[in-house]
Amino acid sequence: MDDPASAPRLSSGPARLLWLLVGLLSLGLGLLGVVIPGLPTTIFLIIAAGCFARCSPRLEQWVLDLPRVGQTVRDHRAGLGMPRRAKAWAIGMITLACGTSAGIFIDPLWVRLLVVAVGLVGIGYVGWRVPTRERVLGEG
Repeated sequence: MDDPASAPRLSSGPARLLWLLVGLLSLGLGLLGVVIPGLPTTIFLIIAAGCFARCSPRLEQWVLDLPRVGQTVRDHRAGLGMPRRAKAWAIGMITLACGTSAGIFIDPLWVRLLVVAVGLVGIGYVGWRVPTRERVLGEG
C-alpha cells in the first residue's frame, strides 16, 4: 500500500462508522482466535486491516504493526500468500476441528455433513486458492 493511488479512500459519515464497527468485530474475533483452538486469527486480522484502511489509518497501522501477525497481513496484501508450513498447519487444524466436531460433538446427521462440507470448502480454499509464499517468490 505504498502507492497512494492504490489506497482505499477514507469513508465518511455512516459508512465510516460501519467500517469501524466491522473492523472492531473482526479484530475481536481475531484476538479470540489466539486463545480459542479452531477459530482462525489471521483472516479476521486481514479483514480488520481492510476495514480500518477505509475508516482509520491509525488503527490499520496498529494491526499492520502487531507482532507475529502484522507481517502476515502485509504479505497477504502484497499477494505473497502463506508459507507452505502455515498452509499445512491451517489445513491440519481445519481437518482436526471439523473432524472432531462432526465425529464427536454434533448429533444431527445433516449438521455433521454441513460441518464436513464447510471444512472441505476451507481446505480447498487454503490449499488451492491461497498462494504459497515460496512458490510466489520462486524459492521452492
